[in-house]
Amino acid sequence: MMGKEIFSWIKAIVIAVILAFTIRTYIFAPIVVDGESMMPTLKDHERIVLSKFDTKINDIHRFDIVVFHASKDKDYIKRVIGLPGDHIEYNNDTLYINGENYEESYLDKYKKQMAGEPLTLDFKIEDRTGRKTVPKDQIFVMGDNRRNSLDSREIGTVSVDEITGKASLVYLPIENIKTLR
Repeated sequence: MMGKEIFSWIKAIVIAVILAFTIRTYIFAPIVVDGESMMPTLKDHERIVLSKFDTKINDIHRFDIVVFHASKDKDYIKRVIGLPGDHIEYNNDTLYINGENYEESYLDKYKKQMAGEPLTLDFKIEDRTGRKTVPKDQIFVMGDNRRNSLDSREIGTVSVDEITGKASLVYLPIENIKTLR
């Protein structure tokens, strides 16, 4: 009788480990924000849930917050600004995509703190990447802390294949719990 109970416990533990591994590898993963490039939306050392099943080009939407492999040893977290075929331009602290003005309400609070200085300096995608539009299967990303972010303005566009997931929820610290969009 004791042997059956031990076997039952071992089986339950093995199933739990396999299930946890599968969920963490293919569905959700906890990550820690490293740095201030996404301030004020995400703060350094906040813990977020990364959704790993929305990483194909059809699943990525403008203004999603994504994590991607910037190098072999480093992942970045940034906001999607441009999708394939988009022409990106900032003029007078205003985002223009394909000539159309886009509101970035998630930056409103931060812009007010700039005391009249622009948060995002003027540029056109061709000045930064040498291309007139975002290439196929690529995205243009920027940190919300526009004055302190290493993003597509410096590293170029990001291949969708490098995306590891979308940030969906801040869960720690508890006072900062919020869903992300």
